[in-house]
Amino acid sequence: MKEPRTQHLKNHASIDPMFHFLAAGLLLFSLILGVTVFVQSLHKDRDLLIGLWMLVVSVVLIVIALKSRLYPLKVQDRVIRLEERLRLAMVLPEHLRHRIDELTEDQLIALRFASDEEVPELVHEALEKKLNRLQIKQRIQNWRADHWRV
Repeated sequence: MKEPRTQHLKNHASIDPMFHFLAAGLLLFSLILGVTVFVQSLHKDRDLLIGLWMLVVSVVLIVIALKSRLYPLKVQDRVIRLEERLRLAMVLPEHLRHRIDELTEDQLIALRFASDEEVPELVHEALEKKLNRLQIKQRIQNWRADHWRV
């Protein structure tokens, strides 16, 4: 079995070639074709309904593709928030534990990459300095890989 690659800030985002290149490329091509046929139908007395329908179907397919990608990501973010709250309840010192609910969704999602040893300092910094997702990730020294992200 292939060993997972080491993750860090610059390579932790995942690309799904079938979605990001093939499907997105074909959907973009479909949209361009739909716009082209619609514009031609306006200027050349072609069937306006067919041109309009191609444009509408292209837009609907793009919306469906985006929504079908975003829904599982949102569910996964909810699971990450729950996992991180449980982990933080176990690893944070008492004076920070009662502040877990003050962390934003973005902060919790970014903290999943931090090792247990560096989490207390990062949580303290995130709360005091209102750090965003990228700022937290940039401060992580011991990266915890997440190979399960959709």
